[in-house]
Amino acid sequence: MYRGLTVSLSSGVAAAVPAREPQSAQGSMDVEFAKLSDRGRVRPGNEDYLGHALPGGEQQVRSHGWLFVLADGVGGHDLGEVASRTAVECVIEGFREAAAGEPHGALLGRLVQKANKNVIDAGHASESAGNRMASTLVACALRYDRATIAHVGDSRCYLIRRGEAAQLTRDHTVANEQVKLGLISANEAADSSTRHVLSRCLGIELIVAAETSEHQVFVDDVLLLCSDGLHGSVTASEMAAVASRGGDLTAAAQRLIDIANQRDGGDNISVQLIRVRSVERVGMYRGRPYLLR
Repeated sequence: MYRGLTVSLSSGVAAAVPAREPQSAQGSMDVEFAKLSDRGRVRPGNEDYLGHALPGGEQQVRSHGWLFVLADGVGGHDLGEVASRTAVECVIEGFREAAAGEPHGALLGRLVQKANKNVIDAGHASESAGNRMASTLVACALRYDRATIAHVGDSRCYLIRRGEAAQLTRDHTVANEQVKLGLISANEAADSSTRHVLSRCLGIELIVAAETSEHQVFVDDVLLLCSDGLHGSVTASEMAAVASRGGDLTAAAQRLIDIANQRDGGDNISVQLIRVRSVERVGMYRGRPYLLR
C-alpha cells in the first residue's frame, strides 16, 4: 500500500488530498510522499509547478512505477508559470502513456525533450511571451529498487540516507560549466556572479540534453526535489536533519519552507519529499530486470 499525501501552497492557502491506496503485494516497492510550494515573501505569484503520477494498481507498480516532477519558471522570462506547468504536465502525461517496462532513463530523456518542444510551442502561441518562455525541470521515477533522475537547469534532487544528504543533480549554470572545464574552482563558483545564470533550460533551444542518472534506493531513504528558492537558503545538511527524522513528511516540507522564508523568501520555494517504505530487489540481464529472491 502506498500512503501518499499531496499538499500544495501557491497563494497562502494549503490544500491536502489523500492519494489513492491500491493493494500491493508483499515485497513490492512502496513509497509515501508530500509536496509543498510557496510563493515566498516577495514574488506576487508562484512560477513553480509540481506534479506526480501514481501507479493505478499492483501491475503498474512494476510496469511503470512512480513519477515526481518539479519545474521552476525562469525568472526574467515571461509567463514562467505557464512554462513550468506545461513542462510538468507534458512529462506526467507521457509517463502515464509509456509502454509497460520502458527503461526509465530512456523514457525520462525522451519526455524532457518533448516537454522542451511543448514549452517552445507554447511560447510561439503566446504573443505576450515573445518566444521567451523557459523553465527548469527535475524528475524522479521510481520502480523496483531504483530511482532514475533527469534534470535540466538548477532545480535539484537529493538522496537523504542515514541523516546525510547527497546531491544527485548538477546545476546547469554558467559557473558550474566553468568549474567542469577547470576554469574556476568550486569555491570561486560559489561566489561567482554567474552562479544563478542558467546554461541549460527548457524553452530556449530546439534540442536540450537532460542529464540522467540511476541510483539504488533502500528502505527509509528520502528523495528530496526542490527549486532554487529552497536550496539557495537551506543547506543540504539542514535538509537532511529535517527530512530524516522519520516523522510526517508534510510537516517536514513545511518546516523547510519556513526556514527558507525566514532567511530570504525572495523567490518561490517548492519541495517534494518521497520516503521509500519498501523495495523489490532486482538484477539486470541484457537490459531487463529480474527479481532477486
